[in-house]
Amino acid sequence: MSLIKEDLQDLLLKFCEPESRLLQRIDRETHLKVLMPRMLSGHYQGRVLSLLSKMVSPKRILEIGTFTGYATLCLAEGLADDGILFTLDINVELEDRVRGYFSESPFNSKIKYILGDATHTVNDLDECFDLVFIDADKKNNGTYYDLVFDRVRPGGIIIVDNVLWSGKVLTQQQDKDTKNISTFNDKVAADDRVEKLILPVRDGLFIIRKK
Repeated sequence: MSLIKEDLQDLLLKFCEPESRLLQRIDRETHLKVLMPRMLSGHYQGRVLSLLSKMVSPKRILEIGTFTGYATLCLAEGLADDGILFTLDINVELEDRVRGYFSESPFNSKIKYILGDATHTVNDLDECFDLVFIDADKKNNGTYYDLVFDRVRPGGIIIVDNVLWSGKVLTQQQDKDTKNISTFNDKVAADDRVEKLILPVRDGLFIIRKK
């Protein structure tokens, strides 16, 4: 999934902050015990998310797509003292594992883990967000973007994962998933309400700042 060669990726890891023991364990156990472990953000992307969050110092974070909670905990590192992170996911089978990880972290009391279809549960949140991370079913990227946009404060940040799709967005003959991602990327590129750029981190992070 990473667009960077393995030896260069190893070098990059030498120049970023280390993972906590809990994050190391989440990574290891996800790869050993959970289907589709490639969905986990991992060390380098996790440090990118952590640093972006710390730069914003958000009071309210929204994450769409919890998976096993790795990125959740990375984003929570930047929360303001009175901050809250809402993370939405549909996979009830992972609930016990995820809640267990959260309970071992220093951020447990600041994390609101909500299960259900995010296209519905997001409407139950009466909040103004400083930072949003979208990393769920890619066909709904545009839907999630539209649902959260008015809930993000001016100057707030929306981050969307997997927007380079292992480089498949460069191909002429695109499958359905790739077309969905390309359509979303074009949608953001044409949106004059935001400033935006794609970072070639892992599988591509779209960094979007609301004007």
